Amino acid sequence: MKRKNTFLIFMVGLVYFFIFAPLVLIALTSFTTESYIAFPPVGFTLDWYSKVFANKTFISSFKLSFTISLAATSIALLVGVPGAYALSRNSFRGKKFIKDLFFSPNLVPQVVLGFALFTFIIVRLRLNVQAALLLGLAISVVTYAFRIVGASIESLDYAIEEAAMSLGANRLTVFFRIVLPNISSGIVSAFLLAFINAFNNVPLTIFLSGPGVVTLPVAMMSYIEYNYDPTVSALSVLLMLMSLAIMLVSEKLVKSGR
Repeated sequence: MKRKNTFLIFMVGLVYFFIFAPLVLIALTSFTTESYIAFPPVGFTLDWYSKVFANKTFISSFKLSFTISLAATSIALLVGVPGAYALSRNSFRGKKFIKDLFFSPNLVPQVVLGFALFTFIIVRLRLNVQAALLLGLAISVVTYAFRIVGASIESLDYAIEEAAMSLGANRLTVFFRIVLPNISSGIVSAFLLAFINAFNNVPLTIFLSGPGVVTLPVAMMSYIEYNYDPTVSALSVLLMLMSLAIMLVSEKLVKSGR
């Protein structure tokens, strides 16, 4: 038994090493004084961070990515939360098909999904690039709302809702006063996963981007094609800190809500 535990701890440590080692390397290279990405870093400087804020392309693409990802996540939750509740609390013909339909964006490779959305949204519907990007990202992340929120609703005891309805509350009141407060942690988790995936989505945004509409991941890829300096490392560290801050704030909100 002890040998098995040691092997398990070793494997877990190995997994964590492969996850965090590249992040640590990126963080260290962002402080080097060399004009190229190299490890081990030489010296210490914060100049690459100042160059991130001086780069107008990075700033404008960050604003676009943040705004569109936030809007796409909001749309996904507005669709996914009531949809997950309806699927969890009702039985009807075709229920399994509808569930599979909303889970399908994660089953299809993002490159294939991006090309399909480009063909349908831009070529057929002729929407402008920003509207197409917003709709495409919302479609790609709505599955997180269905999966995570749906799991939270399934774990919620239906007797609580029945008790509220027996006291005179209607379905709408039960949903807003009983269900939503009890699944707030699931909603926050769905928001985090959906937002981060929408913000970092590269294959789909490549197909749906256009002149003057470039997301931050695409801008980073374009930059590193011609520049191999640690500016991208510094930007990556800032994005990691942003994700960490969002997670900490969300956790605080969930705890205060409880």
